[in-house]
Amino acid sequence: MKPDRYRPMLAQSARAPFTSKDWIFEIKWDGFRAISHVDDELKITSRNGIELKHSFPELQELKDLTRNTVLDGEIVVMKDGKADFQAILERSKSTSPLDIEYLSHKSPATYVLFDILEKDDNALIDLPLIERKRILKESVREGQHVILSIFEEEDGESYYNAAIKRGIEGVVAKKKGSPYEPGTRSNNWLKIKQLESCDCVIFGCTLGEGHRKRTFGALILGLYDAGTPVYVGKVGTGFTDEDLGLLMQAFHDLQVKEATLSNVDVTQPIAWLQPVLVCEIIYQTVTHDKKLRMPRFGRLRSDKPPLECTLDQIIPASLKEYASKRDFSVTSEPADELRKEEGTTFVVQEHHARRLHYDFRLERSGVLKSWAVPKGIPEEPGDKRLAIEVEDHPLAYREFEGTIPQGQYGAGTVKIWDKGSYELKIWDKDKIEFILKGERLGGKYALVRFKKAGEKQWLLMKGKDRVDN
Repeated sequence: MKPDRYRPMLAQSARAPFTSKDWIFEIKWDGFRAISHVDDELKITSRNGIELKHSFPELQELKDLTRNTVLDGEIVVMKDGKADFQAILERSKSTSPLDIEYLSHKSPATYVLFDILEKDDNALIDLPLIERKRILKESVREGQHVILSIFEEEDGESYYNAAIKRGIEGVVAKKKGSPYEPGTRSNNWLKIKQLESCDCVIFGCTLGEGHRKRTFGALILGLYDAGTPVYVGKVGTGFTDEDLGLLMQAFHDLQVKEATLSNVDVTQPIAWLQPVLVCEIIYQTVTHDKKLRMPRFGRLRSDKPPLECTLDQIIPASLKEYASKRDFSVTSEPADELRKEEGTTFVVQEHHARRLHYDFRLERSGVLKSWAVPKGIPEEPGDKRLAIEVEDHPLAYREFEGTIPQGQYGAGTVKIWDKGSYELKIWDKDKIEFILKGERLGGKYALVRFKKAGEKQWLLMKGKDRVDN
């Protein structure tokens, strides 16, 4: 049964641009995400269900460009070749018909369409992305205020570098064969930006001092984990005078007496607030205790519901499987670790479990991509060994040695057999090529998916290194 309202599919964060024939790459637009239903009537709704067509009357032309479709895209206001978020925010606040009409000419909106969810009452979300792109192009004509998103296939690194040079904040990578996953922050879509950012809920603020005595000192920030708010730090920099004024005005009707967030390690007095305001926070990295390091205020996000501000923005979602298999009150294995700067380390661990095997791990996107190699790591050119893909492990696992207790997943003794760095050559869906630079292992290696044996089966091969005369 088709839903009356689709929730947008969301992207996880990636640490760096990449190139792959299995992905496409698009501009990351800085505007309002909007899903439109186009039939006898036009509906254009934001992520939190607000009707937007009245604020952007120029987008009514969509009715003349397509029929009987459900579309996904981003509404932007362009200035100097880039999306201007402040301009679209100004437009969204206007309620007077005269002001709305004036701003539609002064700062016209553009609706950039990048996906199609329905056509002629048929749901398309289970189709591969690249097929939906084809149907979108056939189903929608471009107009003065409606355009189709242009995408690049395969060469994501060049596309990202070109976008950054133009002053665009980043790109979105999308897997060609992926379905549309409503309301899911999926690793089939990855946002790649120069700086890390996440959308946080404001739970309170500290009292201001000095030149900020009339406003506030810092915002108290939280993210939701399975519906429970978690403290992720405070932010006291990055505010313009306009930001301070808007926030103080918003705080006036939101103050409450009781604390709205627990485990806040702040010594200054706090004015607690109803957790309804969302802001974007720019940060450098995340500490081991899940706090944002070197954060600064980016902007208010009136277009995003607080409950969508979840902890998986800053914790790799792929570590959930790792955590679900372990009781950290029993095992000494490291718990979830947050993303760090992209690195190229590797480790091989000798694992005396029910059967002896070797765990081969490559650092990638803030986690350790991992394979179990029953017969050991090949060391002679041409040797091949079966490697079974297992769940991602946290980065701290590269230092782990010890005994996993009986009754726990992987029970047995683990010790480091080799470690070092690697130089990446290719990382595709079915093939990974790299040069190991370890204490015992060195030279060319490849992991190739062994499709006949199953989805998780790979072959780990030692390549022939060139000998210079």
